[in-house]
Amino acid sequence: MKRIFVACLLVGSLSACSTGEQVVLADGSRTQMSHWEGRFLVINYWAEWCAPCRHEIPQFNDLHDSRVAHGLVMLGVNYDNLEGDKLMGVIDRMEIEFPVLATDPQQRYGYDRPLTLPTTVIISPERDVHEVLIGPQTSASILAALP
Repeated sequence: MKRIFVACLLVGSLSACSTGEQVVLADGSRTQMSHWEGRFLVINYWAEWCAPCRHEIPQFNDLHDSRVAHGLVMLGVNYDNLEGDKLMGVIDRMEIEFPVLATDPQQRYGYDRPLTLPTTVIISPERDVHEVLIGPQTSASILAALP
């Protein structure tokens, strides 16, 4: 009986792993972390009041559009921790076309919350911090930071 219980626990834990961890996006939709396996995550911290952040957005929209070709996933994080309609309003005004996370992933990946904007954190396919870029970035500077 004990073996059956242990086997059920093992199967249950493996099946939970196979479904993957869910990530909530700013619009309330959810996606699986497994959809991003094997790719670099480019996590950009931005705020509406940050002029350099506003200048980065078109470059990051382009990266998002060409993400498959570059093997990366472009993600945004609102520095001011806005939620719901307020966050969606800012995303619309700033014309952000890449996914924005509903919560800050810094604890998940083990880096400190940025103190300066803009800041872009690159997470490796192995889910380690590959590089932290402080200051305005371009598509070229992001691609240059990838191996």
